[in-house]
Amino acid sequence: MWPPAKASDMTRTDAPVTPPVVLTVAGSDSGGGAGIQADLKTIEACGGFGTSAITSVTAQNTTGVQGQHLLPIEQIEAQIEAVTGDFDVAAVKTGMLATSEVINLVVDHATDLPNLVVDPVMVAASGDRLLAAEAEDAYETLIAEASVVTPNADEAAVLTGRDVDDPAAAEQAGRDLVEMGADSALVKGGHVPGDAVVDTLVTEDGVTTFRHDRIETEATHGSGCTLSSAIATQLAHGDDLPTAVGSSIDLLASAVRYNVDVGEGPGAVHHLVQTRNDAARHPTSEAVERAVSALVDADVSALVPERGMTVAGATPYAERPDAVAAVEGRITRTMDGVRPNRGVRFGASTTVARALLAAREHDPAVRFAVDCRLTDSIEDALASLDGPVTEYDPDKRPDAVSDDATAWGVGQAFETSKGTPVAVVGREGVGVGERVTLLAESADDLVSRVETIHGTVEDSV
Repeated sequence: MWPPAKASDMTRTDAPVTPPVVLTVAGSDSGGGAGIQADLKTIEACGGFGTSAITSVTAQNTTGVQGQHLLPIEQIEAQIEAVTGDFDVAAVKTGMLATSEVINLVVDHATDLPNLVVDPVMVAASGDRLLAAEAEDAYETLIAEASVVTPNADEAAVLTGRDVDDPAAAEQAGRDLVEMGADSALVKGGHVPGDAVVDTLVTEDGVTTFRHDRIETEATHGSGCTLSSAIATQLAHGDDLPTAVGSSIDLLASAVRYNVDVGEGPGAVHHLVQTRNDAARHPTSEAVERAVSALVDADVSALVPERGMTVAGATPYAERPDAVAAVEGRITRTMDGVRPNRGVRFGASTTVARALLAAREHDPAVRFAVDCRLTDSIEDALASLDGPVTEYDPDKRPDAVSDDATAWGVGQAFETSKGTPVAVVGREGVGVGERVTLLAESADDLVSRVETIHGTVEDSV
């Protein structure tokens, strides 16, 4: 056998990659949550190669903008020309342009700026103004060059002279912006009152709306930058406009919910939320596999329902069942103990996955769950757990959620529990409808709770 070569004795073949190049023309945010910094993080997270032309340097943090300095116009132009002269730029987004002179500069270079996404930044999330009043009218010429313009309700009102206070007004404002020459307009609904956020995409061919639940947080710093950068990057990948917008809105919804708690003021959106979540898929799957092995070794037959037991684990930022890993086919009882029918995969569970996601709506730290049978002795053993044990009343369940009863029940249990419950008892009927769902932040804690109940039941026999 040949000995391994020393590093000094060998060279390696390079393996270059060619991600689409995206250019951001925007201001710098020293606080890192918005502006160029947010744009570059988001572009890279979405699989693009980020380049930049900085228009203004701001001194800001989570509490507000303390100062700003506009770069000389010739220096801004030099940056744009340096990037477009060397790179095959596939998409461009604009953010803080600050003055009419900078806006006109971008217009002059528009023929070299494909898939131009215009985010008409006027005011920071803190309320500090980032656009000179004289520059508002100049935006009309830039909008005419845009593939898509992405104003929030306040910006749309300035650009169109129309109050945007509901989805119907947002649609009309979008039509106004298309009439100004934009290929499309995405009027964002974050500043429009209501339990749901409705974003309205208007093109010459029609209107598409995107709806998601509002997230109760003030940590939205960088949300507009993140959304427009994500859209530009998805267009650079070749996505059609509705797909690019839809996937970018999904990313932003997660980035806002799982915001980054930094600084003394409201935090910033989590630009890398999907990247971090994807990276956690394998460790999450492995954690579920370890839990399954531990339960098999402990032979927890007494706790396995007749239909089988499902062990499930969610990635740190899971929002849908396809981000929940579970035993495919469940763990079932055999003559020799308990055995999993098949392996662990994402999307394998429906009932337990939805129950776990329902729990995470109330406490996102909860990541693992298992469903156990419910007998008198098991119910008595629940008292041995260290944490709240609660149940829900199935008679209060609306008919509309009959197909997702356990998830509804878990949500109800959280609303009545003093603290995060470690177990939720469901009584949907005798036999298959009776169950207890155990919840935990880690796979080890989940296994410990199952073993505690199992040991208590065994001791009582």
